[in-house]
Formats: sequence, structure tokens, C-alpha cells
Amino acid sequence: MIKIGEQNKLRVDRILEQGAYLEDEKANSILLPKRYLTPELKVDDEMTVFVYNDSEDRPVATTEAPLIELNDFAMLKAVGNTRYGTFMNWGLSKDLLVPFREQNKEMKEGYYYLIYLYLDEETNRLVGSNKISKYLNNAKHELKKGDQVDIIIWSKTDLGTKVIVNGKHHGLIYSNEVFEEIKMGDRTKGYVKLIRPDNKIDISLQQQGYSNVKSNTAGILDKLRDNNGFLPLNDKSDPDLIAQTLGMSKKTFKKTIGSLYKDRKIKIEKDGIRLLDT
Repeated sequence: MIKIGEQNKLRVDRILEQGAYLEDEKANSILLPKRYLTPELKVDDEMTVFVYNDSEDRPVATTEAPLIELNDFAMLKAVGNTRYGTFMNWGLSKDLLVPFREQNKEMKEGYYYLIYLYLDEETNRLVGSNKISKYLNNAKHELKKGDQVDIIIWSKTDLGTKVIVNGKHHGLIYSNEVFEEIKMGDRTKGYVKLIRPDNKIDISLQQQGYSNVKSNTAGILDKLRDNNGFLPLNDKSDPDLIAQTLGMSKKTFKKTIGSLYKDRKIKIEKDGIRLLDT
């Protein structure tokens, strides 16, 4: 079955003046327009193409790489407003429409927005949405404390930063636990810090407990070597200075230097920590 909004691996069945007709294993066919053909392409070649709707809403194949695929999220730039909604640049020759009903607020041309791509079952058209919450659900998930997850940075709130967890769930990173620059649309790894009784998910960018300490020892040692074996930081240093210098919380810093001290890798002095010769 040829899937709209996704990459499809298809076989070249025939090449005509208007382009190449590609088929799946069940003989369903789709046109790859002439402008995407290469001189070396021949019948029975296999190729991977993205399928979407052309300007007449017919499914068509392209070798262009979209910035977003079906049931996923991406930051897209608004390139034009019409009476139907806002068109977004998603890397293809035909722009993606975000109808007014799928906008949280009026979109402005030239601005970037986090968009979800879905297939409208009534029209069989690919549609963009900026109403992210409606495509996330925390009612049922099997996550547990300590799990590593894929996250997408979503938006800032008074409490912290909303994130999309594994492409399906709401999550939150509290403001006092962010020690690096993050931007809307960024994709990174996170760790489940807490599952609340209402199934809300607290996320941390750092591993918790001993795993976090272990992963940070190398970073502190590297920083010491880069600074002639000394850092003017200790357990009384300002948390913001520690975060700015090392990208970690003061709590993690104290645990990590404690581990390094125990392993005789550093000496803790009145005005900082010093690397010991090993």
C-alpha cells in the first residue's frame, strides 16, 4: 500500500513522457513527475520517494525531502496567509496548509511555528496543525522513572518548558533544571524524573542519581584540564555560576566533585577544586 505523508520504497514500472509510474508490491501505482527523473533511471529500479498531494489534490511522488512527515512535529516557517489559512514551507514545491481551525492564534508570515502533520480522513489531504495539545495524550503510557525518552522542545511556561515526549505525550522540564540553551523545536534526549498521580510527566535533561554523577565526572575533568588544572568552584559557589560554567545543577556538581575527591582525582580547596596528578 502506498502511504501518503510517508517515505515509500517503490519499483519503477514504466517511464513515459510525463514521468515515471512507480508501483508497490500490490501493483498500486503513483506518478513521479518528469522533473524528478534522472538520466540513469530505468524500469525495475527501486527508489524511495515521499508521497503527498499535488496542487490538484492528487497523490504524487517526489524525491524532495520534506521537513516533516505524517504524525510528526517540526518547526516550519509561515510563508503566506490566505482566506483558508496559513501556508508553511515544508521543503516541497507545494506548501503545507494550516487551516484557521488548526491555529492556536493568528500566524504571521515569516515566523516559525511548531506544526503537527496529519492526514484528514474525509478529504485524504495532508494538513498541518499548530494545536499541539490535541495530538498528545497522557492517559495511557508505560513510562517509568529513569526511562530515557526522545523529546521535542515545545513552549515556555511560568513553571518551565513544555516538551513532547516520544512524539505522544506531554512533559515538563522545570525552569531551575535547565542548564543549557534550548529552543522551540529542538530534538534531544531526556529522562523521566517523575510520573505524577495524574499521569503528568516530569522530565530532566540529565540522568538522575549515580548515573548522572558518573556521566558528569569526565566533563569536570576535561574542564579542569582546559583551565590549567583549577576551577574557582566549590560547594559554596553560586548555582548560576556552576550552571553557566559546567551546565549542571549545584546538587549534581556537589555529588560529582564528592565522587572525584573520593577517587583521589581532585583536591577541594578553599577557593575551588584542583586536579591532582594521576
